[in-house]
Parts: sequence; C-alpha cells; structure tokens
Amino acid sequence: MSKALSHAKITPRRSSDRGHADHGWLNSYHTFSFASYYDPAFESFGSLRVLNEDRVAPHTGFPTHPHRDAEIFSYILSGELTHRDSMVAKGYETTGATNGSGSGSGKNDFYRMKRDDRHRPQRAERK
Repeated sequence: MSKALSHAKITPRRSSDRGHADHGWLNSYHTFSFASYYDPAFESFGSLRVLNEDRVAPHTGFPTHPHRDAEIFSYILSGELTHRDSMVAKGYETTGATNGSGSGSGKNDFYRMKRDDRHRPQRAERK
C-alpha cells in the first residue's frame, strides 16, 4: 500500500446499504454521501468523493451540468453513450469503454444514452 493510503481502512459495503435514487431516467446507487443521500460514516475515501453506479434509460441522459476541481472516470458496463463537454471534447463510448476527464477550474458535461440502458460506475476525485 502506498504511503499516501497507509492509514486507509477498507470497509466492505453491501449494495443494499448504499444510498439510492431513482429518477425514472436515472437509477443510481451512491457509495458515499451524494446529492440528497447523506451518511456521515461514508462521506469520502481520501480524495475519492463519488463512487456511483448509474443506469440511464435509453434516449435520455444527463443534461449539461457543471464540474469543477474534479477528475472524473467512468467505465461503461453495458450500453452506448455520447459525451460532449464545454472544453470541446466529444466522444462515443460503448460497453467496456472508459471515459476520463479533468475539469480544472470548471467545465460542463452532457451525456446522452444511445440505445440500451447504460450501466456504469462513476468515480470523481477532488484535486
């Protein structure tokens, strides 16, 4: 284990114990406190702030939304999506693909599901 994480303790967490939000078009499970889910025992893991598992309904997606001071990594478990951000990065991802981006002082992201439900865990780390 690296010196930076020598103090870290990994605590197993069952899926059913995580936060959950179902917005119809987005079904999401939150490992750490996120949006309206709050659990003081699970706010972060070092600089890791978000570890969500998202399922996005076909032909829907996240509207344009801001990110600031975060590094974001997504892994597509199933489905296809398009991605666009205000830094002019555009992409198309499918099952098994990864998407990583740094937001620096700020950027806006847009995700749109193309066909099947998109299933992805998402991770965002604070800088």
